Amino acid sequence: MSTDWDKLEETRDVMESAIAQSMVIYGVTPSVGRIYGVLYFASEPMSIDEIKVQVAMSKASVSNGLRELQETEMVTKVWKKGERKDHFIAEKDFLRNFINYFVKKIRQERNLLMKAAEQTKPAIRAIADQTEDPHIKETAEQDLALIKESQDYLDWTTRLANALESGEILEHIPPKKEE
Repeated sequence: MSTDWDKLEETRDVMESAIAQSMVIYGVTPSVGRIYGVLYFASEPMSIDEIKVQVAMSKASVSNGLRELQETEMVTKVWKKGERKDHFIAEKDFLRNFINYFVKKIRQERNLLMKAAEQTKPAIRAIADQTEDPHIKETAEQDLALIKESQDYLDWTTRLANALESGEILEHIPPKKEE
């Protein structure tokens, strides 16, 4: 016969699994998502060994998963009095996790595309200015216009990232509906 604690554990398993599956959207594997789910419901910081038992993974896999979660600021390493082992807690604010993740991805995209644009724009401009072939000139000018549009988009995403980080966007789209 199931005890109330067993029933509670079963319901947690359902939520932990859902969290793990949803994290795939953010590029996190389900196993790493499971680590986050276990920490999310933990009432106290947990050691790698404690997490390992809960998620049925190797110590190395748990350690790598925790490192990945720390990089996205979804998990923090903490000191626990009287213990020598590292312990970990989950960031339980989903909105904070969302903002951290998207700001990081927006900035990665911007850096990649801006670097490429800075490298290619002068070469395309030189081709457009020096070619005598009207088709090549037209194509180069179209490419420059597309790069300009992409830079406008990247400027917008930078403003979006800044508004997310500062919390300014929450003034326009509050996390909770007003009642």
